[in-house]
Amino acid sequence: MTAPPQVGRSLRVAILAPISWRVPPRAYGPWEQFCSLLTEGLVERGVSATLFATADSLTRAQLVGTAPTGYSEDAGLDPKVWEALHISAVFERAGEFDVIHNSFDFLPLTYSGLVETPVVTTIHGFSSEQIVPVFEKYNDRGYYVAISDADRHERLDYIATIHHGIDLREFELERAPGDYLLFFGRIHPDKGTVEAIDVAERAGMPLTIAGIIQDRDYFERFVEPRLDGDRAAYVGPVGPERRGRLLGGARALLHLVNFDEPFGFSVVEAMACGTPVIARPRGSMPEIVRHAENGFLVETQAEAVAAVHAAGALDRDAVRASVEGRFDVERMVDEYLALYQRVIELHHDAEVAREGIR
Repeated sequence: MTAPPQVGRSLRVAILAPISWRVPPRAYGPWEQFCSLLTEGLVERGVSATLFATADSLTRAQLVGTAPTGYSEDAGLDPKVWEALHISAVFERAGEFDVIHNSFDFLPLTYSGLVETPVVTTIHGFSSEQIVPVFEKYNDRGYYVAISDADRHERLDYIATIHHGIDLREFELERAPGDYLLFFGRIHPDKGTVEAIDVAERAGMPLTIAGIIQDRDYFERFVEPRLDGDRAAYVGPVGPERRGRLLGGARALLHLVNFDEPFGFSVVEAMACGTPVIARPRGSMPEIVRHAENGFLVETQAEAVAAVHAAGALDRDAVRASVEGRFDVERMVDEYLALYQRVIELHHDAEVAREGIR
């Protein structure tokens, strides 16, 4: 039994990304965005990183692409087929890596008991309670990371909570915003698109809506009829080239979610531009939003309207400063590097113990 490797140039890490979208995503794709930020950060640290993602992904790491592109970008791809080929690709090469970092959700865990390489899994949230039994089965063997304390599931054990980080260089502070409010995210009942329209209307301010339409029926029945291009306008998905300007130009970001938000990239990105966030205190929001400092936590529509009027008085320099240390990508990469070393050592010690029992 050899000693576990030390973090540094010899560390070999496999990053298993989802294949719904390209890495980095052209517009929407928070899990893919996380994989891109982490992978590029590891490369900058001199780590030998291999990214398993779609073949059209962009990275300075070694890229292994099985699926030609994301299945959400090409309806001709069968998700189950390409997911099976994609996941098997990394586990068939497991012996080449010191750690496999699974950012793909629960399915790769079903391979983890077949390889000796430790598998770190960042859990980006739970689509439903029905997927939890898979995490439970591998609870004793897996190394689970929560992306917020609020998103920890009571039936699972976690090795750490590591908040996402963003590349602050991509988001400039805007001290003189425009006179509009912004909804930025999936068009879905969970995200509170209609609630944002209601609040903007009551506050007497125009609302810009940006994001993919995830629930077409919801959009056509409840959102589209209220779009007039003036008081409420939909601009579609917004990629990196426009994201910073749109976020920075807003008086405030409305994040009136109807579910327990696991993290919320757009919330941190808005604050990085100096834009306050008005959010419901669900999920991770109390971990990110500091009431009356970088935004407001509100329970009711009336409180949200009042927060809109109060947002203009917040110091936008202070709003940005509130996320610079806490949610910078460099901090995130440092925490994952430390975690890899810890996992490798724990896994090594567990193998030694099992050999001793035999």
